[in-house]
This record gives sequence, structure tokens and C-alpha cells, in this order.
Amino acid sequence: MRLALLALLARGPAHGYELKQDLEQLLGAAYPQPNVGQIYVTLGRLEKTGLIEGEDVEQSSRPNKKVYHLTDAGREALRAWYEETADEPRVRDEFFMKLALAPQTGLADQIALINRQRRQYLNTMRQLSKLAAAEDRDNRISHLLIEGAMLHLQADLDWLERCQEELEELQ
Repeated sequence: MRLALLALLARGPAHGYELKQDLEQLLGAAYPQPNVGQIYVTLGRLEKTGLIEGEDVEQSSRPNKKVYHLTDAGREALRAWYEETADEPRVRDEFFMKLALAPQTGLADQIALINRQRRQYLNTMRQLSKLAAAEDRDNRISHLLIEGAMLHLQADLDWLERCQEELEELQ
């Protein structure tokens, strides 16, 4: 969340609710919507670390609002983030841990675990398909997010099939 907020502030000053709306508009309904409280807490932390600065702006008919802007340190942190690669190997997978430990505990059947997980992935794919159909066609970012999630789910489904084949050979 913190780097996403820095990226939005790189465009120019904004207040917290504006940033929330920008994230929602950019990412669409498929991305978990941030809570405005979480955004303001994160902005406070970014300000304390010197990555952004906030300025109170008076409003005549409403309470004052705080508008934030990126500092040089914030811009540098953002540049460093864009230079990093996203390295997230899936070797620490909770489902796989369940699958590996099931025979040792005697509390779950491996094929039943695979089938349950497969149903979950298929349900998630159906939900994503509905979201994609309902999403604004012009929001390419949201469609790419949904497409990426669906491709990951398809790969997970293929992997589940491979696990099932392998386990059935062992029986």
C-alpha cells in the first residue's frame, strides 16, 4: 500500500480520500478495495519517515483536509521500487503444506483436499469472469489484473491435476 500511495502522489498532491478513489478507479473491483482508515494510517507513517509531506488546507464549509505531496526521498524510494523485481516463489504454499502433511496426520485425504481446492479455484475463476464482464471496457489495467489472476488460477488448476495424477500413481 505504501508504495502504491507514493506512486499516486508522484502525479501531484492529493488527500487520502482522493487517493482511495484513484486506486479504486485504476484497479477496479477485482482488486481488494483499500479502507480509507488504512490509507490515512499509511500516509501518517510515510510522513513520519519523510517520504511525503502533508499540508493542512482550510475549507470554508467543511473541516480542514490534509493534502500530501511526495518529497525527494519519496521519489527516490519510488524509483528504487520500480528497479526491483517482484520475486515471489511459491515454495511456501499453505495448500501444498496441507497436501504434504495430510497422510501423516490421517485427518484429511489428499485427493479430497485437491478436489476441494480445485472447486475453490473454479469458483474464483467464475467470480473473476463476472467481474470482467461488469468492469468498464476502457479500464485496461483492471482487465489486465483480472486476466493475470485467471492465468495464475489456470496454472494452479493444472498443477492440482499434476498432483492428483502423481498421487494416484503412488496408491
